[in-house]
Amino acid sequence: MTPPPAAPGRPRIAILGAGSIGCHLGGHLAAHAEVTLIGRRTVLDTLADGLTLTAAGRPPRHVPRADLTIATGPDAVAGADLVLVTVKSSGTAAAALELAEHLDPGTVVVSFQNGLHNPGVLREALPDHTVLAGMVPYNVLQTRPGTFHQGSAGALMVDDLPQAAPLLDALTRAGLPVQARRDMREVQYAKLLMNLNNAVNALSGLPLRDQLGQRDYRRCLALCQDEALAAYRAEGVRPARLGPLPAAATPTLLRLPDPLFHRLAAASLRIDAQARSSMWEDLERGRPTEIDALQGEVVALAARHHLPAPANARLITLIRTAETADRTPTPAPARTWTGPALLAELNRAAE
Repeated sequence: MTPPPAAPGRPRIAILGAGSIGCHLGGHLAAHAEVTLIGRRTVLDTLADGLTLTAAGRPPRHVPRADLTIATGPDAVAGADLVLVTVKSSGTAAAALELAEHLDPGTVVVSFQNGLHNPGVLREALPDHTVLAGMVPYNVLQTRPGTFHQGSAGALMVDDLPQAAPLLDALTRAGLPVQARRDMREVQYAKLLMNLNNAVNALSGLPLRDQLGQRDYRRCLALCQDEALAAYRAEGVRPARLGPLPAAATPTLLRLPDPLFHRLAAASLRIDAQARSSMWEDLERGRPTEIDALQGEVVALAARHHLPAPANARLITLIRTAETADRTPTPAPARTWTGPALLAELNRAAE
């Protein structure tokens, strides 16, 4: 069935992988676009009365169910002007094949995913379509069914190409800060450095602000970033500068004593008290994590250049253990680590 034409000035935007990030983007865009959310039934069933968007310092915003089209099958991308892909990295290849069957000619695809290779996977499967890289810098958590909370700030980033113009316009009108970037490859490497904290946060069991406020947890992250930066140098990659400091200086900042860190990195700690990493949410909900697209990328890149990455490798093992424990009905070891215990574990891995 051919969908009705979109209202003038309202692009059709399908979001493939409507989890926390997908529902957050779709909810904001719904007032300015014809939005279709495509995702798991377990998430979409919670949207029977619409969805609610929350963020610190802003009143809750409810998006009525009538303002959204909801679907579970990839055929719902037919007729879309833009498809935003927000599936987990492990699902990108399958999503690309599904898109290839149903996309209309001229549909632009945008990857708003973690990891380094998702735009490339999509481009390989969709050679006749424009695929743009995008980046979401902030945390979004489903705090209760149908409610999606943005716990930190930042501007979305998208490839600076003419085909991005309709999306940039819709995001801007929706009140979401967005930047068109010509260095999205370097942006993705910089985002990976930030995302190496996802595993540390998941194992801490703490909100992000509390976890980052403790030096030993930050030292765990610094170990991971040291290994990543060494691999980047060997690869000839210079990650984009996304914050007040160059990426190479971040591990030094992370290792500072708490009072000095809090003073120098106050902006970095402006995180909502509810904010947690997506990996923590995955473990809580018994879902597979994206550890292979985060620490796994560092380990693979380091191995290509015959470099060690023991801290990242050990975190992969710990997260895999936590994933198994959460799916095991019999008692399993706790997956919550104190900062000193996790730091000692990562240091032992390097010995």
